[in-house]
Amino acid sequence: MNQIDADERIKGAVRQTYGGIARRFVEEPVLGPATCCGPSQAACCCSPSEATITDAGTAAGLYSAEELSGLPDHVTDVSLGCGNPTAIAGLQPGEVVLDLGSGGGIDCFLAARKVGAEGRVIGLDMTTEMIRLARRNAKQVGATNVEFRYGEMADIPLPDESVDVIISNCVINLSPDKDAVFGEAYRVLRPGGRMMVADIVIHGDLPSSIRDNLDAWAGCVAGALDESDYLGKIRAAGFGEVEVLSRDYVKISQAAEWEDMKAPLIEAGLSSHDLDHKVTSVRVKAHKPA
Repeated sequence: MNQIDADERIKGAVRQTYGGIARRFVEEPVLGPATCCGPSQAACCCSPSEATITDAGTAAGLYSAEELSGLPDHVTDVSLGCGNPTAIAGLQPGEVVLDLGSGGGIDCFLAARKVGAEGRVIGLDMTTEMIRLARRNAKQVGATNVEFRYGEMADIPLPDESVDVIISNCVINLSPDKDAVFGEAYRVLRPGGRMMVADIVIHGDLPSSIRDNLDAWAGCVAGALDESDYLGKIRAAGFGEVEVLSRDYVKISQAAEWEDMKAPLIEAGLSSHDLDHKVTSVRVKAHKPA
């Protein structure tokens, strides 16, 4: 299989997984929270077997009570991230913000409050069902300065130098072409603009049994890069002042939902300590030179 076909298989698996989550919330809005991270696992996105609706936790594990105030359950219950990028974005009134992989829209709605009526927030997602869900949520919360667009973050449908800030929450790891993602992010940012992302990285490598598993791709694991490679790709795209603001390790040895991942890692020679320092949620900031 050539690289193009392999990349399309990965994107298809991701669309199927997250499209299914969105459909369930559109068709059955009384469901419980859909989140990849519970309060006790704020470091994780989705484990290979848990990229589905789960009662593991809510957005309360990632956002402050003040941030969630006024947002209805149908917004906060669709929290599929591994961090809170708006908390580190330092958003200002009047700024234009782009959210890569906007999902149900929670980060867009929080960003919209900060940039105000003079600003604008654009949510980008490659899953049509998520776009439909996010647009419905926007109407219900009255977010008039937010719009949601269908597209891929490796080919952002926006003009050059058209946004001030890019945020993303546990989504870039899902892309098979991260060089293109960071290159596109650099292109659409205005000079002096900044990128603030929360994402999953690893330390070292992963066994091929995980790397080749489509469920593990949709679960935010198989596509995760070594942290140094991740930061290197950001710098290679042209960004400066690249800094990791926080690291939260996933306690794989203690989490039942990571059972599918434990066996191949143990077979690869990892100890319990190594397991618990293998997968990490990081918050990263970077700037485009002025």
